[in-house]
Amino acid sequence: MSVSPVKRQKMESVLEQLKHHTTVVADTGDFNAIDEYKPLDATTNPSLILAAAQMPAYQELVDDAVAYGKKLGGSEEEQIKNACDKLFVLFGAEILKRIPGRVSTEVDARLSFDKEGMIQRARRLIDLYKEAGIGKDRILIKLSSTWEGIQAGKVLEAEYGIHCNMTLLFSFAQAVACAEAGVTLISPFVGRILDWYVANGDKKTYEPAEDPGVKSVTKIYNYYKKFGYKTIVMGASFRNTGEIKALTGCDYLTISPKLLAELSKEYVKLTPTLSVKEAQACELEKIHLDEKAFRWHHNEDQMAVEKLSDGIRKFSADAIKLERMLKVDVVTSHGP
Repeated sequence: MSVSPVKRQKMESVLEQLKHHTTVVADTGDFNAIDEYKPLDATTNPSLILAAAQMPAYQELVDDAVAYGKKLGGSEEEQIKNACDKLFVLFGAEILKRIPGRVSTEVDARLSFDKEGMIQRARRLIDLYKEAGIGKDRILIKLSSTWEGIQAGKVLEAEYGIHCNMTLLFSFAQAVACAEAGVTLISPFVGRILDWYVANGDKKTYEPAEDPGVKSVTKIYNYYKKFGYKTIVMGASFRNTGEIKALTGCDYLTISPKLLAELSKEYVKLTPTLSVKEAQACELEKIHLDEKAFRWHHNEDQMAVEKLSDGIRKFSADAIKLERMLKVDVVTSHGP
């Protein structure tokens, strides 16, 4: 249904209406998009940083990161690792100049099954932010939602006061374990769940309310609110605006610039679909998951098992590409 130009002037866009019910987060490493859509928070990951780092506009940040890696010295591998960490923090620091809230910075996905490795890397990133004059209250450290990642998040939150964003979350078991670990925020993926069902089932299109990713996040949201968990639910990885509108009322939604643009040009009435009141009336049973129970329940969800391992591989591959890009700069800047 089209809206007349006169009525449109009085009416807020879907994006503006969404901001009344849900905290909107920009899923990008591109500063221009952040300036344009004015989200509260922003999230980054190796794939987004890789894409942004290849843009000429951000070459200075890449150069600064390489210079930092060289200054610390050590083997070429150590220099590249330090340059990589620095690049993530440089992007995060620039993003924080443009938003009032927090930025999410990801720990290397290759550490997804190394609890201690994730804890060390997270603390290193927080130290780098501190060197840049940024306190840990403005940072969310992103960790893969493996059992090891969730336990790393538990330690970082409880012992170091470092806020964590659990990513690559596809199963209800992962969500329950994250809530029990007391992490600050989870990022259940919507679009990647839809991708799996489209690829592996007979049905190729879904109405937003029936979208498997939307249903997954709705169940997680209702469970958290019914049982009073403080962990923030941030729906992520959207394929279309229908999924976003169907999750209006969710704590946070992290949205790509392309979909932010679509929402900003749409003028229809937006009605919240999720609410604490309705969640508390839901018939859900509280469960507890130790490691054995977690692994069993997660393993029973074929989609989640496949998408978690696939997500770790993809983020790892992009981390390697980013390192190769920085390696060229490190080697070149050494000179003859």
